[in-house]
Amino acid sequence: MHANRRRFALAGLASAAALALSRPAEAAGPRKLDEASVTTAVEAFRVAMHKSDKASFEKLCSAALSYGHSAGKLENKAEFIAASTSGKSSWKSIAFNGATSQLAGREAISRFTLVGQTESEGKTTDINIGVLMVWREERGAWKLLARQAFRLG
Repeated sequence: MHANRRRFALAGLASAAALALSRPAEAAGPRKLDEASVTTAVEAFRVAMHKSDKASFEKLCSAALSYGHSAGKLENKAEFIAASTSGKSSWKSIAFNGATSQLAGREAISRFTLVGQTESEGKTTDINIGVLMVWREERGAWKLLARQAFRLG
């Protein structure tokens, strides 16, 4: 068999195609992970909070999540999702005011003021807290690694 450039090129293309088809869809193409994509993830998280959307929380949160509440309570991913989707409390309204995000390598830092109203056991509570979120790029998507809320003066 005579080897030539055309055969090597075809073999290379066939190998590349086979490799691409064997990769999971999530990793198939590079995503643009920039400040705009962090902003999109933050907004998706806000919507998931408003809807108590378990599937969205599963997708947006890192397995290593550390979720801190303004009263000092800490939750891991499973605890946060269970509490947020239990139905014991719901968001009547929720906004992330003054949101900013900045990249730090494979991580991103987001800050905002969370303003809204929750309803629990027939009681409505106004919420006005500061929030710091740390996002990490995992398999081509932003995942929430840490969140800390704090009371505002």
